[in-house]
Amino acid sequence: MNTWNDRFQHEKYVYGTEPNVFLAEMQKKLQLAGDALAIAEGEGRNAVFLAEQGMNVTAWDYAQSGLEKTKRLASLKGTVVQTDLIDLNEAQWKENKWDEIVCIFGHFPQQLRQRTLSGVKKAIKPGGYFVTEVYSLYQLPYKSGGPQDLDFLYRPEEFWTIFSDWRIVHFFMGEVVRHEGELHNGLSHVIQFVGQKPTN
Repeated sequence: MNTWNDRFQHEKYVYGTEPNVFLAEMQKKLQLAGDALAIAEGEGRNAVFLAEQGMNVTAWDYAQSGLEKTKRLASLKGTVVQTDLIDLNEAQWKENKWDEIVCIFGHFPQQLRQRTLSGVKKAIKPGGYFVTEVYSLYQLPYKSGGPQDLDFLYRPEEFWTIFSDWRIVHFFMGEVVRHEGELHNGLSHVIQFVGQKPTN
């Protein structure tokens, strides 16, 4: 099907089963609640974490093997995550549908990235949040994870431009240390963004 489907075929969770540190911090700070969508969710560690916090969570990914591992992890943790096999090139973004959307290290070519971020903006309910941590365009020399193609890495102005009329709750670009399974390990260069959609 695709390289991600192949990558997630194995029993082991290649990014681990614990949530992304930044997402966990923001969930605690913002007390996220309601209906959440996790896009490009992979094996489900972040979606399952949000479900454990009492949220109604849907995970999108285009690797069926990843979605199956998401369901398995949710079952092991005693919770439930709805899963949908979605190619973001064909995603239908319904207006004002989600209380929160999260994207943790979801990387796509620039054109699809613009389409996806615009879709996220449309689909979050007024007052809802977009929470993301992704590798920046400066990540390549760090060799600690992420795409090895500059076109797949994020630029800060993408967030400032698309979400210019939102309340920026948190923005950071710089170095962090991440230990997430086999594929995200060590000093990394990331962008963190939390935006809140205006209520009027």
